[in-house]
Amino acid sequence: MDHLLFLFIWTAFTATIVIAARFQPEEALIVMPSEESRPGNIGDAESRIGTRWAVLVAGSSGYGNYRHQADVCHAYQLLKRGGLKDENIVVFMYDDIANNVANPRPGVIINSPDGEDVYAGVPKDYTGRDVTTSNFYAVLLGNKSATIGGSGKVVDSRPDDHVFIFYSDHGGPGVLGMPTNPNLFADDFIEVLRQKHAAGTYREMVLYVEACESGSIFEGLLPEALNIYVTTASNAEESSWGTYCPGMNPPPPPEFHTCLGDLYSVSWMEDSDVHNLKQETLKDQYKTVKIRTSNLNTYITGSHVMQYGDVNISREELYLYMGFHPGNDGVTSSTSENLLLPVSIALPAGLQTFLEGKKAVGINQRDADLLYLWNKYKMANEGSSEKLEAQREMVQAMVHRMHLDSSIELVGKLLFGYEQGPAILKAVRPPGQVLVDDWSCLKAMVRTFESHCGSLGQYGLKHMRALANLCNAGIDMKRMAIACADACAQNGYIPGAWSTLKSGFSA
Repeated sequence: MDHLLFLFIWTAFTATIVIAARFQPEEALIVMPSEESRPGNIGDAESRIGTRWAVLVAGSSGYGNYRHQADVCHAYQLLKRGGLKDENIVVFMYDDIANNVANPRPGVIINSPDGEDVYAGVPKDYTGRDVTTSNFYAVLLGNKSATIGGSGKVVDSRPDDHVFIFYSDHGGPGVLGMPTNPNLFADDFIEVLRQKHAAGTYREMVLYVEACESGSIFEGLLPEALNIYVTTASNAEESSWGTYCPGMNPPPPPEFHTCLGDLYSVSWMEDSDVHNLKQETLKDQYKTVKIRTSNLNTYITGSHVMQYGDVNISREELYLYMGFHPGNDGVTSSTSENLLLPVSIALPAGLQTFLEGKKAVGINQRDADLLYLWNKYKMANEGSSEKLEAQREMVQAMVHRMHLDSSIELVGKLLFGYEQGPAILKAVRPPGQVLVDDWSCLKAMVRTFESHCGSLGQYGLKHMRALANLCNAGIDMKRMAIACADACAQNGYIPGAWSTLKSGFSA
């Protein structure tokens, strides 16, 4: 039985082994004489910092996504040590991990195998069903009256202030996940950033985004003139990666069956933990994180960390956004460079044997939940209700994945023919070009598909490019509805837990 379940679960893993080789060369940063005294540079930075603000978002829920809330809690502790005040840090997290019955250390969250508790003291600003895209936008714009639920805390920033945003979760082309639908779409997010800039309520802003295809949120969309600098865990067409997972090196403590962190996220935070942030620049950290997240530039497992927006901001020191921990005052690059070693990612022994002869030595974000469910099943006592429940969850997840994959593929074939359909759905636009021409069409495509075929869920976000390509090819909603109804009827789809009546539409 275990062998059959293993082969069943691995069908999803094998579909995501190939890593996109897309590469963005580092851009030269030219300093003009007029920029030598720009706000934030050495010399006048101390007197013109303003207030530091931070918004931290874990966009998922469920114990299998432990790592996202662990990332955000770690980020809070880092900023707190840097001197940021709770009144200036807004935290979004579902808060269903620390006291989850599956947590082997109740009330505690860790972000690395030997890490300390990062949950203690974290503000509960927006939790549960208050973790929404609309609340996130309201917080960022400083619009307290537009928040629904939560603490009501917003980024009430002023023209000289610096704003830092960190997001960790699942994503897909043009979209970032949220635990309560609808998800965050790139066009809406960029519009909110434009509004924030037009209001003149910050001097500069830095965004760090951990998600699959996170580069697609900004590629071709984010203007350079907004005084915003962004780095993302991946480019516009590849997965980001979980780390500190069971079977990896280093592994989590043996009682944990899930990944503790995400590779890009722990890379920038563990770098910040040990450096003097008054000396290290955003550009320095970008280079360090880029190497570690790429698995030493091999990309065998790992992703291409990208940068967008005003890259001149990367010349500035990290403490402008993250504060400064006095304990790192004497740390220099030479004394800290050996403290951070690349995470060695390796699959559990059984999976490695299954892939003998292949160079797959990691787990990407979309497969991390399957790894968790597999370990949960494997570690449960034989014949126990826990083992039966783990088996049910694993089979349900796999059935839904296969349903989504086959339904999207069949929709393409019904619309474009069996030969051209798959190629049109998988087409990738050139670097620098926006994902879709009509974002309203894309959102309508999502709702049409989900009406007939059920919720995309976090795994289904991988198909956003296929749906975008339908819009780019001129498919209207009537044809899409007919194709979806036909495809999902042929697949024998029964909505069940994935019905939009329960979860709502993701767009």
